[in-house]
Amino acid sequence: MTQPDTLAQLLTAVSTGEVSPELALQKLKYLAYEPVGDFAKIDHHRTLRTGFPEVIWGPGKTPEQIIEIFKTMQTQADCVIATRIESEVFAQLQPALPQLQYFDKARICSTTPLPKTSKHPGRIGIVSAGTSDQSVAEEAAVVASLWGFAVTRFWDVGVAGIHRLLSCRDAIASMDVLIVVAGMEGALASVVAGLVDCPVIAVPTSIGYGASFNGLAPLLTMLNSCAPGIGVVNIDNGFGAAMLAGQILRTAVKMQVSESEQTDAK
Repeated sequence: MTQPDTLAQLLTAVSTGEVSPELALQKLKYLAYEPVGDFAKIDHHRTLRTGFPEVIWGPGKTPEQIIEIFKTMQTQADCVIATRIESEVFAQLQPALPQLQYFDKARICSTTPLPKTSKHPGRIGIVSAGTSDQSVAEEAAVVASLWGFAVTRFWDVGVAGIHRLLSCRDAIASMDVLIVVAGMEGALASVVAGLVDCPVIAVPTSIGYGASFNGLAPLLTMLNSCAPGIGVVNIDNGFGAAMLAGQILRTAVKMQVSESEQTDAK
């Protein structure tokens, strides 16, 4: 049975009262995807299920494939994002997608510019240990901003000069979620988590000398931190950190709404 036939049957069942609108919404969450050639299936309903749309992973795809995926996704989504797009790849995408925005430090393409105002409550602070970590930190910052979250950057405040971190301690402590990006030994996440009362998402980077093993050393440091309240994502995964931070803030809002509705019901 084709997707249109399935959708028609579902809508008919809703109109006759056989299926409630609430149940129909649950079914729709897992109904739609759209093939693109023989190389991709676009999950248009991911936002319904998870709160965030599907994002294009750039490496391993040809520019032609990325262009076709962009064109398909933007028919259904206001903002389409592609990560890990190098500048030479963007140069090949732009003629076919002239509206495409490029954030070179983050290596991200988007069909929309950064919003001027945030649309979600809560503040995400992004703390970067060193200048070399900023590519990963910017990936987190740009993704979170494109999704409509307020982002504050705290760059180059690593533990080798801890007075730099302490000089902005109050501002960092005022954030609702923190993403801490660090390479080398990765100690910054532990220090930050010991100073604040909000969730800390640690992002190890592949920056460091030979014994850092391309990010394995900071990853293990962050996983073994004695400071509680730290969640750790994969090496160089700024995107995943932004996703987790957004989910934390969205869950907090949902809980507030639920509590308000329960209070009103009383």
